[in-house]
Amino acid sequence: MLQLFDALPEGFLQAPASALEGLLGGPSLIHLAGRREPPLFVSILLHGNETTGLDAVQQVLRGYRGKPLPRALLLFVGNVAAARQGVRRLPGQPDLNRVWPGSPLPDSPEKHMAAEVVARVRSYGCFAAIDLHNNTGLNPHYGCINRLEPRYLQLAALFSRTVVYFTRPRGVLSLALARLCPATTLECGQPGSPGAAEHAAEMVDAALHLAELPATVPSDVAVYHTQGAVRIPERYTFGFGDGGETGEVVDLQLVKDLEHYNFRELPAGTLFAWSAPSSGAFFSVEDNEGREAAADFFQRDGHAIRLRRPAMPAMLACNTTAIRQDVLCYLMERLQRSDLYAG
Repeated sequence: MLQLFDALPEGFLQAPASALEGLLGGPSLIHLAGRREPPLFVSILLHGNETTGLDAVQQVLRGYRGKPLPRALLLFVGNVAAARQGVRRLPGQPDLNRVWPGSPLPDSPEKHMAAEVVARVRSYGCFAAIDLHNNTGLNPHYGCINRLEPRYLQLAALFSRTVVYFTRPRGVLSLALARLCPATTLECGQPGSPGAAEHAAEMVDAALHLAELPATVPSDVAVYHTQGAVRIPERYTFGFGDGGETGEVVDLQLVKDLEHYNFRELPAGTLFAWSAPSSGAFFSVEDNEGREAAADFFQRDGHAIRLRRPAMPAMLACNTTAIRQDVLCYLMERLQRSDLYAG
C-alpha cells in the first residue's frame, strides 16, 4: 500500500536506504509545502540498490531545515523492501520502473500503487518530474526524456548536456508522467561514485528555484535516440572473456571490457561477443516498434558477433544479475539539431 505523509518522518534525513522500510512502512509519497506551487515531483529508489537519489534529496532537504522550500516538493520513495537488502528488486517482485500506466506487465499490487501515484500527481498539477537513478556499468551522467519538446530538453539539460530520448520500454515512470508535465530520468553514474549525489542535489535544487522552464531548445545539448534494447535470451548462458581463452563453457562470451563501449560511437564491425559453435546463441533486440530486430543491428562473423551498423551503446555493464534483470544495453544514434523542434 502507498504510504502518505505531509511532513518528513522523523529520522528521514539521516536514514540509510536500508532503514527506510522500517521508517516509512512501504512505498511512500511525501508532500512538503513550499513558497511556490505546484510542486516539483521527485522519485528515488525505484530500484533498491540505486541510492544516489536518496543521498541527493537528503542533501537538498538538510539545506532547508528551518526554512521554506522555494517550491513545494512531492517526493516518491519507491522499493524500500529491496533497498533494505541492497538489491534492485526482490525475487518475485516486478521491476518498480516497469509497472506505471502503459505497462504491458500483468496486473499486480505494484501496478495499482503506481496508478495511485500518477493520479495524485495529476491532482497536484506538478511543475515538473525528476526520476533519480544509477547505472551499473561505466556511464557518464546523463538525462533522459520521452518527448522531444523544449521544456523537457531544458529540464534534462539542468543536469547534463548529454540527453537520451527514448519511448521504450513501456511502463517506466517518466513515460507516464511525461503526459502530465515536463519529465526527466537522471542517470547518476554508479551508486556511491564521487560527486554523484552532489551533482544530482544541485539539479534538484535548481529545479526547485525555477519559476518556469524556457520554451526554447538548449543550444549545446547532444541528444541520442535509442534504437533498440539488446537482451540475452534466457535460454543462453553467458560470461565475459577473450573468445574462449578463459576456459569457461558458456553459450555467449561477451567481450570482457564491454562497458568501455558506453557512449562511444562505434563503427560497423565492432566485436561484441563470441558464440559457442554448438549453441547458435545470438542477441535479441527489441526495436522501437516492439519488433525483434537483432539481424538489423548484429551479424555473425564465424563465431564472432559484431555490429552490423554504426551505433552508440549505453548501460553496458559487466554484471550478470543486472543483465538478466534488465538489458545488456541500449543502442542509440545521435539526433541532428534539425530533429529537435522548438514548438
